Amino acid sequence: MALAGYGLAGAAFHAPLIAATPGLRLATVVTANPQRAERARREHPGVRVLDRPEPIFERPEEHDLLVVASPNRTHVPLATAALEAGLHVVVDKPLAPSAEEGRRLAALARERGLMLTVFHNRRWDGDLLTLRRLIGEGALGEVHRFESRFERWRPEVATDDWRERAGAEEAGGVLFDLGSHLIDQAIVLFGEVTDVYAEVDRRRAGAAVDDDVFVALAHASGVRSHLWMSLAAPRLGPRLRVLGSKAAYEKWGLDVQEAALRAGERPDTTPDWGREPPERWGVLGAGERCAPVETEPGDYRRFYEGVVVALRDGAPPPVTAEDAVAVLEVIERAREIADRS
Repeated sequence: MALAGYGLAGAAFHAPLIAATPGLRLATVVTANPQRAERARREHPGVRVLDRPEPIFERPEEHDLLVVASPNRTHVPLATAALEAGLHVVVDKPLAPSAEEGRRLAALARERGLMLTVFHNRRWDGDLLTLRRLIGEGALGEVHRFESRFERWRPEVATDDWRERAGAEEAGGVLFDLGSHLIDQAIVLFGEVTDVYAEVDRRRAGAAVDDDVFVALAHASGVRSHLWMSLAAPRLGPRLRVLGSKAAYEKWGLDVQEAALRAGERPDTTPDWGREPPERWGVLGAGERCAPVETEPGDYRRFYEGVVVALRDGAPPPVTAEDAVAVLEVIERAREIADRS
């Protein structure tokens, strides 16, 4: 495998997950940053480091797959070059800055008979896995409303962060960044979206892109999803609150995997990877009667395990390009609605 980009996504998420997944070998990292190049060599002994991606496309027989974990504006050109060279591709979310560009990438992959998948890793958060189990068991009854939040308190604009840059090609702002995860989770749980309402705002002084967003989705299944994403939340709300005809499930706090990966831990060397302590568990109940529910262990390796099965056995990819395009369509609809209001 080759990995384009060794910032947060590449170094803290993709590289350690690839290293922890049987059947995969990280052969090459692409980064023009000398400090990141040295970090890649230190963390993955024997890896080749390139300062540009072109040699990968010129000698495609040296790799099976390219992982695109570079800034959003590079996703489409790098994925296109890889597919045209005959390489399978993993793209970090979002797949593209627009649904139309995403559809073109998906069509190119089909035309070439190659796998194109998107790193919607939050499908394997412990809280989402727990909620899927509770729904499957009928513990909530008929689900009426799904409330989900990724909120942070970052009052200062990070001017050196490409996610803070304006311009359609940058695909910056929290709707693309955090909203991609929330929208994908809602669709995975409750299916096709039939209607969208959105409030897309810039709250912090000097912000060039959206940093505080609310999106409401109506699903064909009858469920309504209320999604919040923010960098301007001085107090954080519950991560999940799901209301059903029999009971509700409420969960506070983010999945523990991100903090562990940022701290340099790896799922193949950390006992009880993804398992939460009891004080972080959510609660299930109605009225005054509630009981804690143990959180299922999250495991982002399952994404890359799905990549292995797709390439070796011809199984569907862990996330289809069409799934990622559906998320982009909701994002575009949300922006259109917000622009008119």
